[in-house]
Amino acid sequence: MTDETENSNHETTTRKKVSRRDFLKYGAGVAAVAAGATGLLGKFPSLPSLTTTPTLIHQVAPDPGIEEVTIAQLEAQYAAGTLNATSIVNMYETRISALDQSGPRLNSLLQVNPDASTIAQQLDAQAPPFAGILHGIPILLKDNIDTHDQMQTAAGSLALVGTPALRDSTVAAHLRAAGAIILGKTNLSEWANFRSFFSTSGWSGRGGQCNNPYAIDRNPCGSSSGSGAATSGNLTTVSIGTETDGSIVCPANANGVVGIKPTVGLVSRAGVIPISHTQDTVGPHARTVADAATVLTAIVQRTPDPRDPATGTSPLGMLGQPRPALPADYRAFLNPKGLQGARIGVVRDFEGFSPHADAIFDSAVTAIGSAGATLVDPVSFPHLADINSGLAEFTVLLFDFKIDIANYLKTRTGVPIASPTLQALIDFNNANATQEMPFFAQEIFDLANLFSSNPNATQPLGLSYNDSLAIDQKIGATEGIDQLLKANNLDALIAGTDSPAWPTDLINSDHFTFGTSSPCAIVGYPIINVPAGMSFGVPVGISFMGTAFSEPTLIKLASGFEAVTQARQKPQFLQTLPFSGPSPFKVRGRGLLPKRNTPLVSQL
Repeated sequence: MTDETENSNHETTTRKKVSRRDFLKYGAGVAAVAAGATGLLGKFPSLPSLTTTPTLIHQVAPDPGIEEVTIAQLEAQYAAGTLNATSIVNMYETRISALDQSGPRLNSLLQVNPDASTIAQQLDAQAPPFAGILHGIPILLKDNIDTHDQMQTAAGSLALVGTPALRDSTVAAHLRAAGAIILGKTNLSEWANFRSFFSTSGWSGRGGQCNNPYAIDRNPCGSSSGSGAATSGNLTTVSIGTETDGSIVCPANANGVVGIKPTVGLVSRAGVIPISHTQDTVGPHARTVADAATVLTAIVQRTPDPRDPATGTSPLGMLGQPRPALPADYRAFLNPKGLQGARIGVVRDFEGFSPHADAIFDSAVTAIGSAGATLVDPVSFPHLADINSGLAEFTVLLFDFKIDIANYLKTRTGVPIASPTLQALIDFNNANATQEMPFFAQEIFDLANLFSSNPNATQPLGLSYNDSLAIDQKIGATEGIDQLLKANNLDALIAGTDSPAWPTDLINSDHFTFGTSSPCAIVGYPIINVPAGMSFGVPVGISFMGTAFSEPTLIKLASGFEAVTQARQKPQFLQTLPFSGPSPFKVRGRGLLPKRNTPLVSQL
């Protein structure tokens, strides 16, 4: 472990931090895996050279008329008979061919649904009024969400490429019932970024490296990288991602889109390749809060799903409390003046890691205050050091993963693995290391495989599963988010989401500087990211955070912020960023020393 000194507005504290590498020592055999990784990484594919000269790879994108189109605009044209779903599918497929599969090669999709045009034609045969709120709306799904069709569902791994899923995920079924066209599957960080401590976000053995539409050499962040990148690049109307800790909001931040990470259990995870039933959730990436709220309305599970017990209970942060009645339509909470009269806590615990992100967050705070909100500035998490250490959270995730992934694998047939076990996945990767492990190994898989199935047993990280759950509930909710909201009479908390996107580095892995998703992640609480500004040509977002099932409040606030800032800028698919000269930068007086904050659990 290492000591880190951090400066805040009020005090300097010394924190015991645990890096991702430190966890290698907790399991016999895990260190051996790390030591042996050199043999797997001996020969790298050649990578394109990157220059400092800004180059717009595709000067005029195909079908520019479809750029930034909203669900409401498409539905209005469908109802008026001036547009049909078949045309929209063709337009998106043209963009995908020109911008994703060639040209700048965003590489955000793994495959286009071969049935998309047929589905569109069937929808076009229907006459208005249309039954579903997503009639004819093309939607991309992350490659860990089952679809019972011709497409694969593989979490980016070759281990599950074979016979497609035998049943639709509940989310896919809801989308089809709402009239959506499942356009394809998006690339992702393989196994939702839960395979290696040294992974690069957006890389999968099945699809290679996903890129950022603002600058192709920049990283799209998080395991839902393809979902955020494709939506931002106007390759779809909206996408569906998943999050365990950061992987909806971080891609939303890096790709300049809205991301709603719902309360755990609000949306069914049935048929979604899991990390942890305690923290996993499913939510939309969209270019507007209105579109994200529309998709959320379609996928919410309003009655318990027998395939996902969490849809009938409450998340970890509110154990023993009843679930509230769910709104019929989350669009009802959209409000361009949603900030007026709100009382919002400003969390500055995460400042000092990225001065450019800090400057944008300061501007966002000013805009929120000017729009009529009362700001309580600052508020501070009393247990942030424990949250960021990740010991309790990572114990929960590793314990859950070994059991949850085996249960999911039992639902799949006709795939290359020998048995429905984590060990079989490990064996597959070892046998196919050239394709699956050219850049990083599988230390997390190996560590999870050491875990006992006894929830009261002391696990390799030194805590039991049940003790870890109790710790997370305390530090994340009881003495965390819920305490901050209640003590300060707040509607929500705000924080910067993440730093600006870094250059993708397959050799040295991700360059995370900070992330603010963990307090909500460990107790299953919701977050909405909204674009807040631009830094040297890449976007930075702000997160609205609340207690369980507070999506109506967060949508109201997020839509109000979006209305007064209009911060999203359309990406231009640059090869690299145009650093033509230094930008004036105001030095802030919030601390004398830079801070470092690399949480153990990063963007899952």
